[in-house]
Amino acid sequence: MNTPIVVVGSYVQDLSFTTNRFPAPGETIIGEFLTGPGGKGSNQAVAARRAGGDVCFVGAVGADAFASVAKQFHENEGIHAKWLESKDVSSGAASIVVDASGQNQIVVALGANNELKSEEVSSRLPESAEIVVTQLETNPEATMETLKWGRSKGALTVLNPAPMREDFDANVLQECDVIIPNETEFVSLLKIIDPQKHALFTEEHLTGLSGDRLHAKCRLLGVKEVILTLGKQGAFWSSEGQYQVFPAIEGIQAVDTTGAGDAFVGGFAAGWVLFEKDFGRAVDYGVVVSGLSVTKLGTAPAMPKQEDIVAFLET
Repeated sequence: MNTPIVVVGSYVQDLSFTTNRFPAPGETIIGEFLTGPGGKGSNQAVAARRAGGDVCFVGAVGADAFASVAKQFHENEGIHAKWLESKDVSSGAASIVVDASGQNQIVVALGANNELKSEEVSSRLPESAEIVVTQLETNPEATMETLKWGRSKGALTVLNPAPMREDFDANVLQECDVIIPNETEFVSLLKIIDPQKHALFTEEHLTGLSGDRLHAKCRLLGVKEVILTLGKQGAFWSSEGQYQVFPAIEGIQAVDTTGAGDAFVGGFAAGWVLFEKDFGRAVDYGVVVSGLSVTKLGTAPAMPKQEDIVAFLET
């Protein structure tokens, strides 16, 4: 099995509600319901696969109906999924509310994802790995060991620090070749790395930084490659000695921004392999994949396919 892209992370069944506006505390409003496969790890694996990559996904589920949905969906997508099953807890689930502007509010119950054990993960990882992608929606020890395993195999190790956790261990950054935070996660990382200097630092401060100053902030993380996803503003890539801004794509209508960050990570991973480790082209590919993903409802089902990405790039 030759799968150069390896994603270790969460599977979560998405329970999505769309409504004109978010309810106020104590208020009940009418909306529409949609359920489907999700979870940051699974979403990123799907995005990478649809964007043209050969993908192995390692995740955990419970012994329930959601597990059956997960297995069938990944099989249909052509993803080489390896599942750890837990009989004691349920599969992960997420409540997602999306308003008319496409913004979202999410609550996640991790369930079986917390049971992902490091020793069980490493025994399932393929030797063909060229890029290893992780997040923070599973057992932190499994994330750390996965990154260490990737380093030992000479693969590019990628951490998407989402969702940011109170128990985040900054030592995990030492095992990362690439870190891909959004604005909120980046601010949290700065507060952890340099709490005295950034105690009052906010996302508003972040948006007001020049390219040079933002690049300097990125260098504080101690990771060689930092890719900051900026939503409607695109992405900012900070490498040792240089940085580059990648504008968001234009001419699209955002319907649902849920999963846009996962789309970027998966698109980047696929691009890194497709373009033979050309980092800049991989970042640009991630921007396009992320942009196209918000034009449809849902998370994994909204990830664009390679033919749609190519068609957009050609126009």
